[in-house]
Amino acid sequence: MIRAVVIDVDDTLCLTEAACFELENEVLACIGREPMSRDVHLSTWGQPLLEAMPLRSPGIDVEAFAAAYPAVLRRYVAAGRLDVVAQENLQALDALAAAGRSLMLLTSRTEAEVEHLLAPDHALTGRLAAVYHAGNMRYGKPDARAFDELLAATGLDPHHCLYVGDSPGDAHAANGAGLRFIACMQSGVRRRADFAAHRVDAFIDTFPQMVEAVARLENPRS
Repeated sequence: MIRAVVIDVDDTLCLTEAACFELENEVLACIGREPMSRDVHLSTWGQPLLEAMPLRSPGIDVEAFAAAYPAVLRRYVAAGRLDVVAQENLQALDALAAAGRSLMLLTSRTEAEVEHLLAPDHALTGRLAAVYHAGNMRYGKPDARAFDELLAATGLDPHHCLYVGDSPGDAHAANGAGLRFIACMQSGVRRRADFAAHRVDAFIDTFPQMVEAVARLENPRS
């Protein structure tokens, strides 16, 4: 049985790349930097934010960016421009839970970047057993050890867990940790060929298709 479904945030649970491109360029403007191109953002998408920014804006003062980022992030969240979880995605989470599966998030985001998702009045509250992020993990994706804390805390066998994400780095981490992996292609940022070097147990075109995909992986003859 697939006992736990672990979910990535960016471009999996929420469609975020385009909004993050605008947000990060606004932060760059706040600290007097020129905007990055969309191509550069796409080519580095999936990397932890502060690791990606020197590639997105060579010569950047990362500490200045990190200091300016939270205020802009809060504005985007308050305006409904970032991290909007679609109702059909919430319904998919509920269907997975109703089938007896524990739900968790695992993301490369920092604690500040997920703080609003953990608020008592957020739609995810009560739906998730745990949230793992850069603040409470020793390792980040694509390192397979990103799942160490999760597996240690839950005592779950990796073969009873599944990770759903949108990037080859997500697949690499899940493969290395022994979890099954579902690739969510909804954002359109990736193509199936991008995952050629990794084991993908199922591809889905939209997040809600995960409910059926998980059931099929558990009972392939049904």
